[in-house]
Amino acid sequence: MSVSGQANQLREDFAFLGDWEARFTHLIDLGKALPALEPSEYNDANKVRGCSSQVWLAPAPSTISPGAIHLRGASDAAIVAGLVAVIVHLFSDQQPADILAFDAPAFFKEIGVADALTPQRSNGLASMIARIRSLAAAA
Repeated sequence: MSVSGQANQLREDFAFLGDWEARFTHLIDLGKALPALEPSEYNDANKVRGCSSQVWLAPAPSTISPGAIHLRGASDAAIVAGLVAVIVHLFSDQQPADILAFDAPAFFKEIGVADALTPQRSNGLASMIARIRSLAAAA
């Protein structure tokens, strides 16, 4: 499924959540469902700088789509892990050009997440998006 298709699926999920508390709960649940990283993936190369929580995004070549980037991620904070889960859902196994073409900040605002984040979490989200875009640009 394309980035836009993944985004539409997430939009539908978040559309049913009436308030920020429900979105928070949903984000935490998404974060809990992230597959665990391998111990070796918790390294400096995968660590996202600029996040107040610890965040790791582990890229690998996709086995589903040639030329695409497969992503796995983790965080030590529940809400941030949910943001990582959304990013992984959006961008894993996507082509670099599609990742670069997608307006992730606008998407997070649209689903009602960006405006409810603290400034520190907003900075962390921006750092995660910048890291994904950097990986896509380098691919």
